[in-house]
Amino acid sequence: MKKEKPGKGLESLGGLIYSTDPDLLRQSESTEQEETPEPSHQDLRITLDRKLKGGKQVTVIFNFVGNEEDLETLGKHLKSKCGCGGSVKDGEILLQGDFREKVKAELTKLGYRYKQQGG
Repeated sequence: MKKEKPGKGLESLGGLIYSTDPDLLRQSESTEQEETPEPSHQDLRITLDRKLKGGKQVTVIFNFVGNEEDLETLGKHLKSKCGCGGSVKDGEILLQGDFREKVKAELTKLGYRYKQQGG
């Protein structure tokens, strides 16, 4: 019989060395990606923030429900349509500049529901 490498399967625990929880391995193996609902079932929020980038304006889209890949895809699409830079992190899409009107128009085309928060 072939010997298993010690610790195989522990790589998925992200550096965890020791735990007294016997179900920990089973929990980490059974994690599934969250399924993304249809755009019409999403309720996104759009706001303008000036605190994140040293006083510069940043359009923030948040409240997305679904897996990280779909959020990245939406972020890339919005950055492309607005012609700006930005990033996707912590479940939020950050666009450099005030693009609230363009974002609203594009989300409407894609079938997303949204609300604008703040000014």
